[in-house]
Amino acid sequence: MKTEDRLKSDCPVRSILNGIGNKWSILIVDILGNIESLRFNELSKAVGDISQKMLTVTLRSLESDGVVYRKMYSEIPPHVEYGLTSLGYDLLPHIRSLIVWSKENIETIKINRNSFRNKKLKKEDTLSTI
Repeated sequence: MKTEDRLKSDCPVRSILNGIGNKWSILIVDILGNIESLRFNELSKAVGDISQKMLTVTLRSLESDGVVYRKMYSEIPPHVEYGLTSLGYDLLPHIRSLIVWSKENIETIKINRNSFRNKKLKKEDTLSTI
């Protein structure tokens, strides 16, 4: 794909990554890939430090993309379960590859970030003494 195409607002890569490229979406898809379906509160506990609002927004986004399904049971009390669709399962190995890559490279990334921060601080110190 040409650079000019990626810069367009209708670029398919940009469009898809806007929905599935954030940390919460990646975590949710990975979690639902391990368990057939989860209730909202179970999913919230599995994800960890996500707010209810952010979980709701992320699930709606994934549902609108067709990656996650929402199944409502008309019982008393009513409950809702979330799971991956076939499209979600198709996405799962790509997300898991990214997770593996992240685990393999986190130490190098941390070193690079520290180095960058230190260079930036040195540059700021140099500029402030001028």
